[in-house]
Amino acid sequence: MLVKHLGETIKSRRKELRITQPHLAELAQISTNTLYKLERGQGNPSLDILNKLAEVMGMELKLEVRKN
Repeated sequence: MLVKHLGETIKSRRKELRITQPHLAELAQISTNTLYKLERGQGNPSLDILNKLAEVMGMELKLEVRKN
């Protein structure tokens, strides 16, 4: 669920910035295949990858701890 939401957020921001997937992947120095998977809500991205994407897209990561 979280990975799917994350992928939707990345895709939405990328489109706002009018950046193609290959261009964003190049700017963030990650593989295009990794970005494709992330945007589809697949895979398990590392914090390093998320930081790279966030930096390129002018975003910041925020940790939210939830108690049940």
